[in-house]
Amino acid sequence: MKNAEVVFIPLPAMGHIIAAVEMAKLIVERGDRISTSVLIMHPVLDATTTKYTESLGASTLPNRMRVVDLPSVEQTAVSNTAGKWMASLADAQKPHVKEFVSKIKTQSELSPDSPLLAGFVFDTFVLGMEDLAEEFGVPWYVFSASGAAFIGSMLHLQALHDEQKVDLSEFENSDAELEIPSLVNRFPAKLLPSTVFNRVSLPTFLDAARRLRETSGIVVNTFKELESHAVDSLSNGEIPPVYPVGPIVRCQGNDYDLGSDRFNDYKDIMQWLDDQPPSSVLFLCFGSWGSFSIDQVKEIACALEQCGHRFLWCLRKPSSKGKIESPSDYANFQEILPQGFLDRTVETGKLGLAVEIKIDHRKDSKVIVSSDDIIKGAKFVMEQDSEIRNKVKRMSQLSRKALMDGGSSYSALALLIEDTMKNLA
Repeated sequence: MKNAEVVFIPLPAMGHIIAAVEMAKLIVERGDRISTSVLIMHPVLDATTTKYTESLGASTLPNRMRVVDLPSVEQTAVSNTAGKWMASLADAQKPHVKEFVSKIKTQSELSPDSPLLAGFVFDTFVLGMEDLAEEFGVPWYVFSASGAAFIGSMLHLQALHDEQKVDLSEFENSDAELEIPSLVNRFPAKLLPSTVFNRVSLPTFLDAARRLRETSGIVVNTFKELESHAVDSLSNGEIPPVYPVGPIVRCQGNDYDLGSDRFNDYKDIMQWLDDQPPSSVLFLCFGSWGSFSIDQVKEIACALEQCGHRFLWCLRKPSSKGKIESPSDYANFQEILPQGFLDRTVETGKLGLAVEIKIDHRKDSKVIVSSDDIIKGAKFVMEQDSEIRNKVKRMSQLSRKALMDGGSSYSALALLIEDTMKNLA
């Protein structure tokens, strides 16, 4: 039997690309007859992403794996509107993807040693490319960097809209609570992702959810023990098989060029953390795309000052409303923080860089979390031997076991590889 090749196509945002690259590495390391190609669409969303992809040379990747930068499409071909950007980029990049994959097919026909195309793995947000898999006559899978509960929520909202004819936009700022099968507790409808309430972006969201029901399988960056309820809710036989293969993390540090200024900031932060007592720093990070309104920032600052804990806060400036661009760094933190905050917290606080992790959140939310509620949350997290700390420690241990031989994620990945190889039969 010939070897197989699987093509990954992530959303061109840092958290999605890193997760896809690490997933592709895992498959190659575990499947000795599988090759992987990760195709990076351009333009990407920020310069740091470009630096990361440029660092992924052959010397940094395992054998039988490659990361390929697709040609950049003209900006005029890609909508700059939040609701249309993803779909328009995928459509504009289809010819480049087709050209690359056609070469794989041709090479496999000319050389008996070249791998056969076994399938595509599309990011949750680029499922508009699934017709390419049909054109090449191979299965396609979905890779979600956002967890099983998110996938279940997408499917439930799509069912509400399509089957029960519910107008999802009516949930905006409502007091309704939803019973979503993938969630243990009832969910406040007004906290749904803003894309659900936007009539421009909602069709794209619903179309992606519909396509989830048509895929050969859904690969999720989670592990069974962390999201047991959500994974079980997706394993009822009504949707394609789910493979919880996480946690997929990048274990080594940033080995790509951040730029001299940012690298110096990074070193300064790491030194500051090393100087603090163990388990004493409250880390506030909402992802490289996380940002808040002025009012919410002030509530967070007030809470940090009152609770008195040491803290490291990744604080970012919101992007322009309605535009697809990553949040930027503040030139001067004093323009957003309460007067005198930096002076009063100089001994306990540190404002730092955003890290490249994927977090889904409600953008432009009108809900403001009060400083009192934030203080309560900080107390739960920072108390020694608190229930939440013990849970985190337990999940940390379980996450490691999940990836070991015989663990839940180890077994799920083995099943995914087995199913992929069956595509060649």
